Amino acid sequence: MREIDSPAAFAEAFSVSRETLERLKTYEALLQQWQKTINLVAPGTLETVWHRHFADSAQLLALAPPEPKTWLDLGSGAGFPGLVVAILLAGSDRDPETPAGPAVAKGRAAKTRVTLVESDSRKAAFLRETARKVAVPVDIVAGRIEAAATRANLRHSDVISARALAPLPRLIGLAMPFVGPKTMCLFPKGREAGRELQTAELQWNFTSELVPSLTEPEARIAVLKGCKPKL
Repeated sequence: MREIDSPAAFAEAFSVSRETLERLKTYEALLQQWQKTINLVAPGTLETVWHRHFADSAQLLALAPPEPKTWLDLGSGAGFPGLVVAILLAGSDRDPETPAGPAVAKGRAAKTRVTLVESDSRKAAFLRETARKVAVPVDIVAGRIEAAATRANLRHSDVISARALAPLPRLIGLAMPFVGPKTMCLFPKGREAGRELQTAELQWNFTSELVPSLTEPEARIAVLKGCKPKL
């Protein structure tokens, strides 16, 4: 994938509707505004938001099951990838004639319930305000993933995602309370993805695939199914 350096390039790469693109533009403006007082993302990535954050998040949809009823994003931070996924899913609902791109596939379930979990109250406030401004329904849980109160409010999910949250062995452990028999985990990882996967295999049983990232040549997306602790 070439550099996604503008809204127009994103729309071309992912075949999104005008309405979805406007939502993402609003998202970008709010990110730039809130970043002045809250460290939402690495400052050096603000100039490459459409590639580094939006496209990097959007690519996960092509790997997900075609009709997930629930999508859980752990450690959402500024909303990557979970809020971007929610925006794209909302767009696929309103624009059924939009051609399928790499992320927004035809037949994608538009009524997926997306839940974002974020322990930082300021970042959670940003997520709420952004979701309100772009008019996309998401559930936002402001709490630590490990907390009993957080786990009590969540159930098994069809898809679990997390970006830059923890090394893969620990990440699987954080996700396990929400993993059901058919759950798919989508975890974007860096150049050490293969090594992390080997370490995780010492503690967990799962089937896996490392999919090359469309936005970073050395990055991989760990696609995991059937996660269970080793006996």
